[in-house]
Amino acid sequence: MRVLVLGAGYAGLTLARDLERRLPAAVELTVVNDSPFHLVQHEVHRAIRRPSVADAIEVPLDEALDRAEIVVDRVTDIDRTSRRVHLADSDPLDYDYCAVCLGATTAYYDIPGLESHAIPLKSLDDAAAIRARYFDACDDGGRVVVGGAGLSGIQVAGELATLSAEEDAHTDIVLVEQLDTVAPSFPEAFQRAVRDELLDRGVEIRTETTIESVSASTVETDTGDLEYELLVWAGGLAGQDAMGADRPTVRADLRLDRRTYVVGDAARAMDANGEPVPASASAAIREAKIVGENIAEQVAHEQAGDIGDFPPRPRQYRFDVPGWIVSVGDGAVAQVGPSIFCGSAAKAMKATVGAGHLTSVGAISKAAELVEEELNS
Repeated sequence: MRVLVLGAGYAGLTLARDLERRLPAAVELTVVNDSPFHLVQHEVHRAIRRPSVADAIEVPLDEALDRAEIVVDRVTDIDRTSRRVHLADSDPLDYDYCAVCLGATTAYYDIPGLESHAIPLKSLDDAAAIRARYFDACDDGGRVVVGGAGLSGIQVAGELATLSAEEDAHTDIVLVEQLDTVAPSFPEAFQRAVRDELLDRGVEIRTETTIESVSASTVETDTGDLEYELLVWAGGLAGQDAMGADRPTVRADLRLDRRTYVVGDAARAMDANGEPVPASASAAIREAKIVGENIAEQVAHEQAGDIGDFPPRPRQYRFDVPGWIVSVGDGAVAQVGPSIFCGSAAKAMKATVGAGHLTSVGAISKAAELVEEELNS
């Protein structure tokens, strides 16, 4: 019997470590990832201003996992009918149970010129490209446009504004959002605090502004054109090619079918209360723990040979996180319950969140590195 985990982001690595503990030794556990590293995605923006953070936020999979087979390859197709996963450079892998944890890619919404002229932020290579472009074109002034004021766009704008201040470059940082507020999916008190932190760092915020097309030097919007030297796009999520470029909607049991789950940003999940689950690391990690329990129980039932018995009823995911946190350059905003924190308290919380995740995947020394980087940023 084989269990496949596709992807080793927050959801995939959490699930794989959980299954190493839960599954019988006779069950094959295979993790497929397009890199030999787990990346702490919510800290990638730090590498724009502090490239040294890169080492702290990459964890070798062979150090994070004990018994799982690791296949470094790209998933190209998932055939649920035959229960077979096709890879770019390796033989196909058959499965008895599979968890799709491939995350999402960047959505460009068919906006003319956007994909060819903008830099996304999905990897350390993207962070390096943003930094290089900034120093090539913006370190003595000019304008940076950041599209999308979700958490990723907020963090990019904050890093670049702080970098500009550190370099005394007087670069204009403009954050563009189609909706009427920054952090539009979050509580109002959080939105207001984030907006204040951005304004304090000199970020110009243009809400209710839709990007209509992009050329090599101009962002055309419905409220006027913006000349730019650097354009960063953080405007949305799209499905991976292996999922037919789709992010399927799944119910609270997170199943595509009886033997195939989808976890994290690879899907649009509805929780046990019928509410949509926001795309976030904390949600992905919690979803993974539910799926780990469900797969382990299904495997145990099947191995017991009780064919006539009803299979175990899968547990359902209920969205519940203690709060939210986002970096804004050399500061941060955190919400815990109804309370909002900024300044040193929020920075300490942000450092604790990243370090806590690294510790949870066994990377204790990297957790210490990240705390030092965060608190000195």
